Amino acid sequence: MSSTFLIVHAEVITPTHIIHDGAVAVRDGIIAFTGTAQGILEDPYWRQAERIEAKGSYVLPGFIDIHVHGGMHEDFTTADSSGIDTILKFHSSQGTTSMLATTMTAPKEVIDQVLAVTDTYRRGEMPYAQLEGVHLEGPFISPKWPGAQNPDHITPPNRAWIEAWEDQYPGLIKQVTFAPEREGALELIRYLREKGIVAAAGHTDATYEEIQAAVQAGLHHAVHTFNAMTPLHHRKPGTAGAILSMPEISAEVIADGIHVHPAVISLIAAVKHNRNLILITDAMSAAGLGDGDYMLGDLPVVMKNNVCTLKDQEGTLAGSTLTMIRGFRYLVQHVGLTIQQASEAASGNPARLIRIDHKTGMIETGKQADLLLVNHQLELEKVWIKGRMIHNCN
Repeated sequence: MSSTFLIVHAEVITPTHIIHDGAVAVRDGIIAFTGTAQGILEDPYWRQAERIEAKGSYVLPGFIDIHVHGGMHEDFTTADSSGIDTILKFHSSQGTTSMLATTMTAPKEVIDQVLAVTDTYRRGEMPYAQLEGVHLEGPFISPKWPGAQNPDHITPPNRAWIEAWEDQYPGLIKQVTFAPEREGALELIRYLREKGIVAAAGHTDATYEEIQAAVQAGLHHAVHTFNAMTPLHHRKPGTAGAILSMPEISAEVIADGIHVHPAVISLIAAVKHNRNLILITDAMSAAGLGDGDYMLGDLPVVMKNNVCTLKDQEGTLAGSTLTMIRGFRYLVQHVGLTIQQASEAASGNPARLIRIDHKTGMIETGKQADLLLVNHQLELEKVWIKGRMIHNCN
């Protein structure tokens, strides 16, 4: 298929409304028109274009996963360019059109290598989902809340490391997750804010008041909300209470029915007014595969009945096997979000957070044609990235 085509008779999900019996026209990989099918079919140019009949299915913006570790036996922490291709190809087939390569808490030399490999990969063709940069999850986390991160590699926040990485690979690091209560964290937050890098709380023992101080310094995001953080208590709101009550903080959620109860996801969505809710997968190397033994970074993981736990710590969740289309479907069918609200959580909100909304994350004229065709059972039918069809279920 060429990168110039026309999708007609669709329910088109835009940032502000749904276009019924709608159409999306794509020219040279860019969205050239959104509106009614009747209007575009009267145009002589588009009458001659390649046409996809949606038959009433939804056209959605491609999903953007800002917290994903791997899939199909591959992990960004250890993958070479071929391994990255494997990860991106799999997640593309599940509706992800952009993502961040997410690291684990690891020795500095391992993170050095991840950044070098990712930077080189981004200079190439990137035939599948677009790798927009790196999300450093650790190593600046709390030893009290390591979760599935290796505590042997935890270190206090180190601004000098981040500065050196930013100098060597300008703009590559898009998000840094750390424990904002640790010594040196506020200084790091101010630097990240200056550079336009997302400062995110995660794997943290912070009190409500420590999160308040971090927000004043520039922190504005939280990873996998309710997981690996101080919980909500009516006299000690903790990190979870701060996330719920502070409008400055956007909240990631793993919508798989395992990590967070759907009623709690509904609560997060309500207090965030849906604009600051961000769907993530936190998918690890087992994503796309069956039960068995896997690795998350350098830690052994067991997957049983689609639940991943550390092999040596039964009950400690270790990432997920979630995909974005499954998470999107869960938000609608189990949490009760509308199609538009779930689309914002999966596309528009993460695009704005990591500052790629000028080119993707919503269906608007002039944006990249990162598009999904999804039927009314919320099953994925087709995926386009920059106007190239890279997955077709029909």
